[in-house]
Amino acid sequence: MEIVVAAGVGRGPTELSALDAALAGAGVANYNLVTVSSVVPADGQVRVADRVPDRGPAGHALTVVLAEATAAPTEAVDPDATATPVTPADQTATDPVDQTAATGACPADTEPELVAGLGWATGPGPGLFYEATGADPETVREQIRRGLAAGGDLREWSLPDRETHLAVGRRRPDAHVAAVTVAAYGTATPADGRKPTHLDTDTV
Repeated sequence: MEIVVAAGVGRGPTELSALDAALAGAGVANYNLVTVSSVVPADGQVRVADRVPDRGPAGHALTVVLAEATAAPTEAVDPDATATPVTPADQTATDPVDQTAATGACPADTEPELVAGLGWATGPGPGLFYEATGADPETVREQIRRGLAAGGDLREWSLPDRETHLAVGRRRPDAHVAAVTVAAYGTATPADGRKPTHLDTDTV
């Protein structure tokens, strides 16, 4: 099973719209997300992408591990503002929230305030994901490191391979902001539990 990890940052006039925009940035906004408790199947192959690629028709259920963080505006919100995924091209000196979500990189002259990260530990058998959020990338990475170590010790699994992926954003005075890192398992399936048909896979 392929498991794709991607990150997104978004902004919007409400907390939910910002989260929706962040999920759009990660490529999963059009699915009904079914969150699971962070175990990587023994046949799971984890890879990182800028966005989760097409996993099936809109409205299907997609299994994910999700780390999410949101921040309210520091001043008044424009009620007519639109929700927008943040991309590296959006970064300007006057728009400090727009960090590079896919890599977690941040301009040196800014201090991150919104971080959502996933780490994973894998080996010859099952593996683990661990989610963490916070206000500083290094602190979140350390939380993930400790969480994976504890989870591995609890299960006595061999987990020599470990990686971390972060979404990093900053608060804005005029909009809600959200950061997400998502691990998408396999392909999406019909939300009613039916097996996909030819029509299901060809129709959006």
